[in-house]
Amino acid sequence: MGEHVIKLPDVGEGVAEAELVEWHVKVGDLIREDAVLAAVMTDKATVEIPSPVDGEVIWLGAEVGDTVPVGSPIIRLKVQGEGNVAAGAETETSAPTPTPSPSPQGGGEHAPAPSREQSAADAVETSGRVVGRATPESPSPLRGGVRGGGQPASASQTVYASRPQGEKPLASPAVRLRAREAGIDLRQVPASGGAGRITHEDLDAFLSRGPEMQRGPGLARNETVEDIKVVGLRRKIAEKMALAKSRIPHITYVEEIDVTELEELRAKLNQTKSADRPKLTMLPFLMRAMVKAIAEQPQLNALYDDDAGVIHRHGGVHIGIAAQTPTGLVVPVVKHAEARDLWDCAAEVNRLAEAAKSGSATRDELSGSTITITSLGAMGGVATTPVINYPEVAIVGVNKMMVRPVWDGRQFIPRKMMNLSSSFDHRVIDGWDAAVFVQRIKALLETPALIFVD
Repeated sequence: MGEHVIKLPDVGEGVAEAELVEWHVKVGDLIREDAVLAAVMTDKATVEIPSPVDGEVIWLGAEVGDTVPVGSPIIRLKVQGEGNVAAGAETETSAPTPTPSPSPQGGGEHAPAPSREQSAADAVETSGRVVGRATPESPSPLRGGVRGGGQPASASQTVYASRPQGEKPLASPAVRLRAREAGIDLRQVPASGGAGRITHEDLDAFLSRGPEMQRGPGLARNETVEDIKVVGLRRKIAEKMALAKSRIPHITYVEEIDVTELEELRAKLNQTKSADRPKLTMLPFLMRAMVKAIAEQPQLNALYDDDAGVIHRHGGVHIGIAAQTPTGLVVPVVKHAEARDLWDCAAEVNRLAEAAKSGSATRDELSGSTITITSLGAMGGVATTPVINYPEVAIVGVNKMMVRPVWDGRQFIPRKMMNLSSSFDHRVIDGWDAAVFVQRIKALLETPALIFVD
């Protein structure tokens, strides 16, 4: 029997490390060649690591959430034959040395110096292969523990049973006087004295702790706290949001838009469309309106490199579409929206949405946006405060369309109304420019024929 060491392979695009987001095996498992051993995540892509050989898992080199340098041993297998560990090489397997995860701002510590077992494994050839699933993949099962479960409650956490209704608490006159002066209902004070008598110490403890919450019959308070490690896509989202809010001074502008005519047009187009065309939603119309508005205000379609102090204005309009998937928020990108008509925009949005939900979107399809649309329309809500997709300078948020009464000067009439909540990087975009941009989109959507006029 020999030993086969599998290192973290080069997962491409020059990455030097990856986050372990899921183990598919555990020590003691017998695995076949090509069986998936683990999943690791780079900036946006999740990559599965298959086994190159048959064998038994005898060692795992990291825990979920650890950042592992490329080339580091991650798993050891007992195999038939000599394996790939040189004779005489040290193969200690009892002390995994995971690499600390980076800080949320990306400035975390680097990997520690290789351990003895890493050095030994470095002497052998890595044979792991990569099967790319360059999409945000399902985060690993979160390892969490229950803090406090099974532990004795502290004095301040003790929960006492309520006294029966109408029962008079037992206490000395001195205790009653103190309670009355302190405004305390003695029925709420737990008793520790003989025969259920409330003592001065009980009163002191109650004063230091505060009153217990009243509980209804048959209900129990839940004091447990579950600690859940933030890993994988959730951690990427957290890092991106923290980066955006810490670096970008947001200004948010909300406007109400009458989309009654647009909805009528959309319904007619869907009724008369050919079978090979996708069904139109509101999104393609908004994209086309944004393209026309950006043509008049190119500063909205830009990335701001605030370290270098340079604004990169893009000629191509690459619209990110924030999409909620079962694994979390992702932003597939419709490239060159300026070169796509209404139907092409709709088809591309549908294709990317399916790819994002199924986990088959590529890294390229999930990057490269210059402005973003986000929507919580289906969930309702009057307004939102969208977070800019750093380092872009603008994001357009769509709120739910609903029928509202609108005064036409003589009477209230029902109109289909929708709010746009849009945020801008105030270092680059002034409030006036933001308002002009949104008002231009409003004009286009309220008079949809203008969308098709060059």
